[in-house]
Amino acid sequence: MVEVDVRGFVCPVPLMRTKKALESDPGKVVVLASDGTAKTNVTYLLQDEGYAVTVTEDGDDYRIEGTK
Repeated sequence: MVEVDVRGFVCPVPLMRTKKALESDPGKVVVLASDGTAKTNVTYLLQDEGYAVTVTEDGDDYRIEGTK
């Protein structure tokens, strides 16, 4: 599992860091984000890469889990 913490950043930083994490082709990815646009973009990226995605909200933060 790979965890990417991009809370406090706005796109394109969350997207770029998630792409970097995907280079190792992990079976599971967890992205912690605080920006709604980042949540949407990271979700689409993971789906495009073949991951099943679930998003949970914790206050102002999002936990985006991608599993292959």
